[in-house]
Amino acid sequence: MPKSQRAKVTIRCNVCGETFTLRGRREPGGGVDTGFKQCLCDNDKHFSIQEEP
Repeated sequence: MPKSQRAKVTIRCNVCGETFTLRGRREPGGGVDTGFKQCLCDNDKHFSIQEEP
């Protein structure tokens, strides 16, 4: 897989404040799929997601 298809993202839980730094694959629609499902506090909807350069 070419390196340009990989992306590093920081996911922050808006409920408990926990942060996760993950790598994922770019999707054709412009999003990034990291496989992240839910936070340690069982939150699965309320996140801030930022893509890092």
